[in-house]
Amino acid sequence: MDYYIVIPIHNEEAFLKSTLDSILQQTLLPKKVVLVNDNSTDNTEHIINEFCTKSNVFEYLYSTSSTQHMPGSKVINAFNKGLELLDDNYNFIVKLDADVILPTNYFEVLASHFKTNNNLGIAGGFIYEQNDTGKWVLNHPMDKDHVRGAIKAYSKACFKAIGGLKNAMGWDTVDELLARFHGFSIYTEANLHVKHLRPTGKGYNARAKKLQGKAMYTMRYGFAITCIASIKMAMKNKSIKSFWNNMLGYTQSLLNGRAYLVTKEEGKFIRNLRWTNIKRKIIA
Repeated sequence: MDYYIVIPIHNEEAFLKSTLDSILQQTLLPKKVVLVNDNSTDNTEHIINEFCTKSNVFEYLYSTSSTQHMPGSKVINAFNKGLELLDDNYNFIVKLDADVILPTNYFEVLASHFKTNNNLGIAGGFIYEQNDTGKWVLNHPMDKDHVRGAIKAYSKACFKAIGGLKNAMGWDTVDELLARFHGFSIYTEANLHVKHLRPTGKGYNARAKKLQGKAMYTMRYGFAITCIASIKMAMKNKSIKSFWNNMLGYTQSLLNGRAYLVTKEEGKFIRNLRWTNIKRKIIA
């Protein structure tokens, strides 16, 4: 199967070489990898040029945007610019972060799943991060069937159906909700262990704290589901502040009448799906 990769990159000199080496070592190589240098001020450009010289699978694109490392908008803006360089001759497309090390069979395994399951919309492995002792341990998502935003692959049919990736915080949740709305399935492959070199959120600034609550509002979760999801997040993070930040972000978005990311019909489907999952976990 044919696939493309787009990698948004901002000041990743410490990790980028490892990521690109792991791509070149894949048992199933991509047709093209677009490296979007998003306003980097470190040695990122030199590393990109080195790999473009090493292999013609890489293509370089420079993008100028905000220097602030904000979740959602910055990375998807860069991804979408990279997407403009690609045609429609692919079976699946990958949004990849520049701070991961992939197992050598990562894309071969994903390709086999896409090939055998026409209903599969989004697939990926599991993220592992180093703990204080240096051991690589599974970074538990709140839902095991959620593919982390750093390593997501989309079938062409699914990617087109959901309208690509939303330029907002919460894009890596709304994509899966919309995929399910359109009848696609999500699959996480437990045998694919991806090393994440920088723990999630380390580069985010203080302005990002309330964006989770804003995202829940724009996905039409409603107050009750937002409250439950925020409690779960606070328990996972062991921080009551994350609960209050989420609820404040949700409330401010409500009062300001912010635009939604999804339609009313999609929002109803999302709430029903969330309530079904909540009830299932309570019963279990």
